[in-house]
Amino acid sequence: MNPRAFFPLAPCLIAFALAACATEAPTPLHEPVAEAETPLPEPIEEPAGPAPLAPVPPPPEQRPEAPPEVADPAIPRPQRIANFVDYAVRTHGVDADRVREVLAQAQVRQSILDAMSRPAERTRTWAEYRPIFLNDARIRGGREFYARHRAALDRIAAESGVPAEYIVAIIGVETSYGGFTGNHRILDALYTLAFDHAPRAPFFAAELAHLFALEKDEPSLDILALRGSYAGAMGLGQFMPSSYRLWAKDGDGDGHRNLIDNLDDVFASIANYFVVFGWERGGPVVARATRDPGAEDFKPETLDPVHRLEELAARGYRPQAGEPEAEGATLLTLEGPAGPEYWLGYRNFFVITRYNRSPMYALAVHQLAQEIRAGSGTGGQ
Repeated sequence: MNPRAFFPLAPCLIAFALAACATEAPTPLHEPVAEAETPLPEPIEEPAGPAPLAPVPPPPEQRPEAPPEVADPAIPRPQRIANFVDYAVRTHGVDADRVREVLAQAQVRQSILDAMSRPAERTRTWAEYRPIFLNDARIRGGREFYARHRAALDRIAAESGVPAEYIVAIIGVETSYGGFTGNHRILDALYTLAFDHAPRAPFFAAELAHLFALEKDEPSLDILALRGSYAGAMGLGQFMPSSYRLWAKDGDGDGHRNLIDNLDDVFASIANYFVVFGWERGGPVVARATRDPGAEDFKPETLDPVHRLEELAARGYRPQAGEPEAEGATLLTLEGPAGPEYWLGYRNFFVITRYNRSPMYALAVHQLAQEIRAGSGTGGQ
């Protein structure tokens, strides 16, 4: 869910080949011939394949971006800030004086701009990416974390349908089980990116407005003191302000949603995030697949699980023996340590990618979850 990762690691785009130009000379023009004398050929009907499935529907709550009068860099900065105050008041009903008071204490941080503008690292292969999260320390830490908080995690899992190991794996991948949640002041991060990072100013200005609305929703939070990532994500689950407001849950019934240091709320909120994006209780996540000899490469346009297994089988890709099956899937082709790996990502895999759009991130979360479950004393899923 962290936007640092919303876009770097987004699904691959399909490149469409241009049709080759005809090399024959054009046919000379003649007088038109009556239609009755030269009937058009009957169209050849291609055999119809299985219709694709519908995409997984998004949650009803959406996160609109800030309007141009707030984010357009052509507008003088002081005017954009004044427009932002009006936008925050109009959109979220927050107090204008409070917004001005807080913004007066915000600081532009060059280190945040440097982090956002830094050239992207070279793309890692799955063989290089997997060991970052699937190592002894991360697996052992996840099993210990689960053991310490098992009662609360299992309760949330029973209520939500999201297995406890996936909640733990998200926390493990995002913050090393709370070991590092970020050291940037959230206000400074969002202020800097809203007014000094033009490429994504509409998104971050909207998040800054959500930060003021979050203070209104949760008065116990001190938005001047909140710290997190350089992109403005906070807490053990690294929620952006809009995600916090829209999808955080009160996990212990105390009337507040505290994702900074209340584990019950953190567990319930991560599970709820999965639920609102379409998690299927008891559904599979992925299956290792085989590729038939001679099968053509296939790279789906999106991660939506819209391809029926029969369609994928016709293309030469099918689940390995003993692997789970579901109605719809997407196909992943990853470069593993022993060569290409083929995976079928089902609906629940797609849901994990709503937390972070990278398919390798989602597969790492899944595999870490399975390692955590395998060491929990209840067996694998």
